[in-house]
Amino acid sequence: MNKTFSFAVVHFTVAFLVTWLITGSWVLGGVIAMVEPAVNTVAYFFHEKAWGRIDRRRAAEAAAIS
Repeated sequence: MNKTFSFAVVHFTVAFLVTWLITGSWVLGGVIAMVEPAVNTVAYFFHEKAWGRIDRRRAAEAAAIS
């Protein structure tokens, strides 16, 4: 979960800065920085879980072959 949290911090910062640089709006930057990364952070967490399952399945298949 620490990896997910650090990813969220980076993502919030990038989302805010990109929006602010494009629009010049601190408010819009803040709104986008809260909504978009929050959704992506949840998606990332489940993405990592899915890849963990894939890695475990591949390891089990490799062990069965050996």
